[in-house]
Amino acid sequence: KKKKKTIIVLSSLLISLASSITSCKKNDNKVLIYTSSEDYNMELMKTRLNEKFPTYDISIEYLSTSNIAAKVIEEGEKSDCDIVYAEEYGYVEKMISAGVLDSVKDIYDSSRYLDDTVSSTVKEYTIPSLRTGGGVILNNQVLNAKGISKPTSYDDLLKPEFKGLVSMASPKSSGTGYMFLYSLVKARGEENALNYFDQLTPNVLSYTTSGSGPVNALVNREVAVGFGMISQASVKINEGNKDLEIVFFKEGAPYNLYGTSVVKGKLRKKAVKEVMEYIDTTYTNEVNALYYPEPVLKNVTYNVENFPKDIKYSNMEGNNLTNKESILNKWNH
Repeated sequence: KKKKKTIIVLSSLLISLASSITSCKKNDNKVLIYTSSEDYNMELMKTRLNEKFPTYDISIEYLSTSNIAAKVIEEGEKSDCDIVYAEEYGYVEKMISAGVLDSVKDIYDSSRYLDDTVSSTVKEYTIPSLRTGGGVILNNQVLNAKGISKPTSYDDLLKPEFKGLVSMASPKSSGTGYMFLYSLVKARGEENALNYFDQLTPNVLSYTTSGSGPVNALVNREVAVGFGMISQASVKINEGNKDLEIVFFKEGAPYNLYGTSVVKGKLRKKAVKEVMEYIDTTYTNEVNALYYPEPVLKNVTYNVENFPKDIKYSNMEGNNLTNKESILNKWNH
């Protein structure tokens, strides 16, 4: 009886061990990617990754830039997330400070990227993904219907006729919203920039949580003016939204840099390493050629229909986590 009982116990342990090994192997084939990128980028990425890695179970989940950082910081190595794709560098810095990212130093080749895309503050923990500039996007049909002249400066948007007709992403939740705020901080000084947005707020229909929100509101004709991404606006124009127009004021186009990182402990997974390598060597070039032609890779230029040429960019010097947190502590909208 004792022998029989021992055999049963051993059999149970073996079954449990086999089940555990199978589960681990299955889990190693899973890759979960968090991103705040647009739906067309997510769809293309899902298609390309499924084509390249048919035996892997790859999921892509949308969250705002701020929510991605908060979630990964809270969960750490226990997070289901493996890869954070195209996260704004300020939030990458935040995750680095919290110690929740794997170092990619000496694993992926950053020398292929333009020098200004591999900031020393994030270089060890991210590979560059894209650069997105911002423009003041107009819906000329809405402007005409309201009998409003095209704005030619940020101060024009303070006029009472723009009440409820402006959309901007919240700088507290969106890298896109913050880059507009920071560009005016650099152009006008912090106090004047914050005062400007105090005056603008009555004309803002809503401060959206996502950087995509303003252009979507323009497409839906909910507003006449949006502080949006040039890349997203050009895609919408190419899709047939010919009432949209991208303009720039004298302060120039603010811009953000975005990178792709691995959550702490996840580089041990072969699937994660391979997906990261594919994004680095292949996908970044393909998606930028289609949607994000602003320069990231060395010796590569793109030509995207209805994308503005010779963009004059804002002064974004000093756009780092320390300055960001200091400025956002004073933002109260």
